[in-house]
Amino acid sequence: MAEAANAQDLYSGTKEVAESHQFDETKLAAWMEANVEGYEGPLVVRQFKGGQSNPTYQLVTPKKKYVMRRKPPGTLLPSAHAVDREFRIINALYPLGYPVARPYGLCMDEEVVGTIFYVMDMVEGRILWDGTLPDSTPAERRAIYEAKVKTFADLHNVDWKKAGLEGFGKEGDYIARQIHRWTKQYKASETMHIPEMEQLIEWLPKNIPPGETTTIVHGDYRLDNMVLHPTESKVIAVLDWELSTLGDPIADFSYHLMNWVMPPGDSARGSIMAIDDLKAWGIPTMEEYVAMYCAHTGRKGLPELDYYFAYNAFRLAGILQGIIGRVRAGTANSANAESNAARVVPLAKFAAEYARRAGMPG
Repeated sequence: MAEAANAQDLYSGTKEVAESHQFDETKLAAWMEANVEGYEGPLVVRQFKGGQSNPTYQLVTPKKKYVMRRKPPGTLLPSAHAVDREFRIINALYPLGYPVARPYGLCMDEEVVGTIFYVMDMVEGRILWDGTLPDSTPAERRAIYEAKVKTFADLHNVDWKKAGLEGFGKEGDYIARQIHRWTKQYKASETMHIPEMEQLIEWLPKNIPPGETTTIVHGDYRLDNMVLHPTESKVIAVLDWELSTLGDPIADFSYHLMNWVMPPGDSARGSIMAIDDLKAWGIPTMEEYVAMYCAHTGRKGLPELDYYFAYNAFRLAGILQGIIGRVRAGTANSANAESNAARVVPLAKFAAEYARRAGMPG
C-alpha cells in the first residue's frame, strides 16, 4: 500500500505554477472581473499537482475558490485537449442536477492566458487516488463503490438530446471510430515496434460486437476523477471531461471495470487486484459491480466483456503512447509522465490476451 500512499501525496493538492505554464495573471483577473458572476479579487493562482493532460489551476480569492482548466502550450496532437468540449458537457449536465462543478465561463481568446480556458467552481471534498481506499472501513468502501457505479449509470441514463448535446459526438460506430483514432495517435507517437499492437490494430475493428447504443460517455471515469463529499459516501462532482463524447456506454463502463482485471503492477495508484478477499475488504467483486450497473441501467447482463477489455487496454496504450510523444516534444504537464513509457508494452500484451479469449488467433 506504500506506493498508493505515495500516489496520494504525489497527485493531491497544489503547487507553485510551473514555469512552462505561467501566464499574465493580471489579464486573467480582468477577464474574471468581466465574465464571472460574483467575482471579487485579489486573485492568487496555484497549480494542481494532478492531471497531466490539461494544466489545471486553483484560483483563490478572499471569498471563494475557482478552478481553471486550459489547453497546454506548445504543439498539440489534432483534436487533443478540447477544453471547450469539457465546458460544453459540464454546462449541459449542471442544470440537470448531475454532480459536476458549476461552470462560470469559457474563454476562446488566446490573448488572455495564452491558450483557451474555462473557469468553474472549486468543489470542496475528497479526491482519493487509491482504489483500495485504505483509510476507509469496509462499510464505507462498499458505499463509495455503490455511489460510484450509480453516478456512472446516471450519466449513461441522461437523455443527451434533451440535454442539448446534439452534435457533441456522432451516433453509432463509436468503437470503430475510437480504434481508428487511437491507432492514428499511436502511430503518430510510436517509439518502438510492438507486435501485439500491430495484431490488435488489424483484428479489433473487424470484430466489434453488435448491438451498440449511444449515450454520453465520460471516457476516463475513475475514483481520482471525482470529488467525494467530505464525510459522506457520495459523489459531489465528476471531473476531467476531456475525453467525453457520445458513444457506447459499455465501452465506457468496461474501461472503468479494468480496475478489477488490470495487473497490480500496472500503476502506483492502488490496485484492487492486490486484495485477496474483496468481500472482507468491503469492495464489490466485478460480478457484483456489473450487476449493480445493470440494475441501474435496466440491462440484463454484459456479454462480450473480453472484447471490451482488449479494446480498452489497446485504447489506453494509445493514450499513453501519446503522452510519451508529448514528453518527447516537451509539452507534457506531469512530472511522472515519462514513467508511462514502461506501461505500453504490458498493456499491449494484456489487450492481446483478452482479444485471444474473444477469438483473436493466437
